[in-house]
Amino acid sequence: MLENNSADRPAARRPWLVLGILCIGFFMSLLDATIVNIAIPTLIDGIGASYDQVLWVIDAYLLVFSALLITTGRLGDNFGYRRLFLIGIAAFTAASALCGLASTPGQLLGARVLQGLGGALLFPQVISSILTIFPPRMRGRAFGVFGAIAGLAPVLGPVFGGFIVAHLGWRWIFFINVPIGVATAVLALAFVPELRVARPHKIDLVGVVLATAGLSGIVFGLIEGERYDWGTISGPIGIPSVIAAGVVLLALFVGWQHVQRGEPLMPLGLFAGRNFAAGNWIGFVFQLGMIGTAFVLVLHLQLAQGYSPLEAGFVLLPNAVLTAIGSAYAGRLADEIGGKRVLAAGMIMLALGLVVIAAMAGPDSGAWPLLPGLLIIGVASGATFAPLQQVTMDGVDPRFAGAASGVAGTTRQVGGVLGTALVGAVLASCLNSALRGEAELRAGLLPAGLRAQFIESAAAGGGRFSPPSVPAGLSPEDAALFARLGHEAFAVGFVSAMQVVLLASAAVLVVAALFCFALKGNDRAPRGEAAKADAG
Repeated sequence: MLENNSADRPAARRPWLVLGILCIGFFMSLLDATIVNIAIPTLIDGIGASYDQVLWVIDAYLLVFSALLITTGRLGDNFGYRRLFLIGIAAFTAASALCGLASTPGQLLGARVLQGLGGALLFPQVISSILTIFPPRMRGRAFGVFGAIAGLAPVLGPVFGGFIVAHLGWRWIFFINVPIGVATAVLALAFVPELRVARPHKIDLVGVVLATAGLSGIVFGLIEGERYDWGTISGPIGIPSVIAAGVVLLALFVGWQHVQRGEPLMPLGLFAGRNFAAGNWIGFVFQLGMIGTAFVLVLHLQLAQGYSPLEAGFVLLPNAVLTAIGSAYAGRLADEIGGKRVLAAGMIMLALGLVVIAAMAGPDSGAWPLLPGLLIIGVASGATFAPLQQVTMDGVDPRFAGAASGVAGTTRQVGGVLGTALVGAVLASCLNSALRGEAELRAGLLPAGLRAQFIESAAAGGGRFSPPSVPAGLSPEDAALFARLGHEAFAVGFVSAMQVVLLASAAVLVVAALFCFALKGNDRAPRGEAAKADAG
């Protein structure tokens, strides 16, 4: 068992091989968070699922994953990061097989819950292992690899998913994980050392229950809020009460961590370090501002510009490649000059990229005018993911690496879920407002008997993020005109709403950049000294 690392040398014989193996599992779990989106129409037909059931197949993974990160991170401290990683890989691989074999929506949902558990088990162990294996002077590069995976996987998900669904069928988006998971487990057993602190820990069961229940309430409310119009779910239970209950339970969890005398699930001393506290806040605000932009751009490409899901994925692919390349270089740069400066510059560049897209996007612009902004965002994302992890974990006691990585992951997940909910609400509100005006401008081109119906149908399409449906019984000429004018109104209205969202997100990212000044400086050793240490 490896207990800790020297201040100068990695705590593993082949640290980069170990990191590569861990990142395979991490990449697989992130890919599956987005790859299912592309298969929604196929799942509806293939297993007789309703649209709401398919949405739950997607959301259940995110809900379980987000609610368990604090617990699974701390379990890594208790029982070893490799052991928890292997359990997570085993659960994720078995769940993938069950997903592929599912014949009913209920079976698929249950398997997705198990997948979320596997992802939550393995994810914090990757960050904890980086913190434990790599000395501070090498962590920027290690987190650069981590950041490359984090930026690449969500964009590759729709591309891979579209290809697999088109050529092999929806079941293979799950079956493909099985051989990869088995190979990863074998490699981990062969090359990844056991990493944990020397003394055993007790499990804070009360903390586990409070944290899991509280996070489940908040994440469920944010995910499902739009579906229930932020109102009643059943009887006296509504979205606001579920979120409020989650907040109360989390407050009780923090209070329990303060007074309990055993081993806390979340040592509050972690937040005494300025970088950990500030880094978590920056991560929350960053996810709040950035997570929904890809969602908006994908909708713009598919609904307003008419691209297929696979084509939209290919449009975003250069952005993902630049993120991966940029993460590697940003990690090295962070080792040389400190992650604080690189992170602040990355946030400002992200805001600039969103402003460029907002300025260049048009209802008939296609994908090419988006490219300059997407390229800026790709480079900027690469300059953000790795330094954010680095500065947040800088100074964390390796004994609490699991707890720290679980808290940091949870903070960003909740920020991302909240950001997605806010983006959806703002986009729908702005779109509803814009569509009625755009429909009224074009209604005069239709026969008098269709004008009122056209305006109401176009306005109603805002909540569905879709152009108005053509009424039955129209002549071919009237139907074609109705469809064309409806698409024009939707495209113009959507671009207007998207610009509001992108500019608001840019403002949030500027705020996140300003918070970077709260971080302590973390200048690194000169590059020559680091290179000598690496060679030794």
